[in-house]
Amino acid sequence: MFYMNMSSSSGKSVKVLVTIPRSLYKQVSRVEDELKLKGFADVLFNPYDRNLTEDELAELVKDVDGCITCWGSPKFTEKVLTNADRLKIIGHAAGSVKPYVTEGVFRRGIVVVNAASTIALSVAEFTLAMMLNCLRAIPYYIDAMRMKNWRLEAKRKTYDLRSRTVGLIGFGAVARELVKLLKPFNVRILVYDPYVSDEDLEMYGVERSSLEELLSSSDIVSLHAASTPETHRMLDEKQLRIMKSTAFLINTAGPLIDENALAKALKEKWIAGAALDRFEEEPLPSSSPLYELDNVLLTPHIAGPSDERESMLFGTIVEDFRRFFSGEKPLNIVKYEKLRFLA
Repeated sequence: MFYMNMSSSSGKSVKVLVTIPRSLYKQVSRVEDELKLKGFADVLFNPYDRNLTEDELAELVKDVDGCITCWGSPKFTEKVLTNADRLKIIGHAAGSVKPYVTEGVFRRGIVVVNAASTIALSVAEFTLAMMLNCLRAIPYYIDAMRMKNWRLEAKRKTYDLRSRTVGLIGFGAVARELVKLLKPFNVRILVYDPYVSDEDLEMYGVERSSLEELLSSSDIVSLHAASTPETHRMLDEKQLRIMKSTAFLINTAGPLIDENALAKALKEKWIAGAALDRFEEEPLPSSSPLYELDNVLLTPHIAGPSDERESMLFGTIVEDFRRFFSGEKPLNIVKYEKLRFLA
């Protein structure tokens, strides 16, 4: 892979287009990151407090060497790419690039980077917090205290995280950060991911497992696989029945669970409980039986970046742009051949 020097191949100074709407830009950026970008590039900002249209992007992308996008940005269609005569790198100041880039982007040799590695830190912390909340029934006792109920008649069975078996379905950026956080707890970690190498698993000190073995052996099952046709509702009634009656299920990934089957599993106590931040339909419909259960923790898709970390997303992309245009390899390259396996 060839990486550019600070000037473009035509000899002109580097020009970067930031498509992010004004209000969103304030959320995902810091002053120092903007100054850093302006230190090596001429910067053109989205003039609107809304996302650009396809036609507007096609017009603004002319003579641009790099483009920075975020949630809701228009897709790089053939119409846009036809005008992108100098475009060499696209940086997505968020996670998944699937809705925004096309095969044509990669076919033209345009480098794609994203901020998934930054987001993964927050999601991993959130997942660990949900594990501890489930094991110690912390929300249950907080609710009891709000009701001034000091001595509960129906106490919950609680557990330590230390020395338990944790099963990770999917071994991408979030799961790998989570493994680092779990190390002090001396847990055994099983991984089901057909696409991860033995070398990667060995590097992180985790064990490869079949899905059935993972479900039957784990005290906590945490979902981290990308949302694809292959993983859609991959945990159905048959799979849920394999889990331990004392096990907890954590989902911060996507619609990987048959929610009706899970509601049945929770109600009939096939498993001890669950913590869910992602759902098949969002917002979760008011008719969902999950609302009626007291052994499930529901959160409204907030496992992503904290407000603090969200402000670092733009900076992650700026640093990769700096590396790219100074001849170094960016840290967060998205490879086309792995795109369908990524969240």
